[in-house]
Amino acid sequence: MTKKEIFFNATFKDNSIWRQILGICSALAVTNLMLNSLIMGLGVIFTLAMANMTISLIRNWTPRSVRMMLQVLIIASYVIIVDIFLKANMPQISKQLGPYVGLIITNCILMGRAEAFASKNKVLDSLIDGIGTGIGYTLVLLLISLVRELFGFGSVFGFRVFGDWWTDWSIMVMAPSAFFILAMLIWIVNTYYYKVKA
Repeated sequence: MTKKEIFFNATFKDNSIWRQILGICSALAVTNLMLNSLIMGLGVIFTLAMANMTISLIRNWTPRSVRMMLQVLIIASYVIIVDIFLKANMPQISKQLGPYVGLIITNCILMGRAEAFASKNKVLDSLIDGIGTGIGYTLVLLLISLVRELFGFGSVFGFRVFGDWWTDWSIMVMAPSAFFILAMLIWIVNTYYYKVKA
């Protein structure tokens, strides 16, 4: 597989959320504002890329019996870096994201890519896969948060789009709206994907 195919598969064709239904907890939790979704997405991109690269780099020297524990340790190390960076440089956003940054460690996407790809492939390929998977995850978060912020607050990235005539939909700020938007996104993408494949 070429580098371009690895990236395209990770980002779109085998997207972790809409194709594999992984990592949806954070997709439901942090998508009420686009800025929160973007920051969370960037944190996941960084963690995925660096963890995949590190795991691939040491894959030939990692005993099978401790591989999973080592992968969790590596992922946790990069998540701690993201968490410290946010607390030091973006304290307000760090507060809004709350425990969800720390919970990147338990995100199924990271462990899934570490085990399925990084532990079996070359360093550069694993880095590209991590970046692609992270971008795919971020795109889904941004799509969900675009709908939620637009209808829930009448804004996009904090900038007011609708005028005074607009009445904010309070349901869009609540978690159930994210669930339904995500469900519709998965349904649309998978219906289109299977239609094209058939």
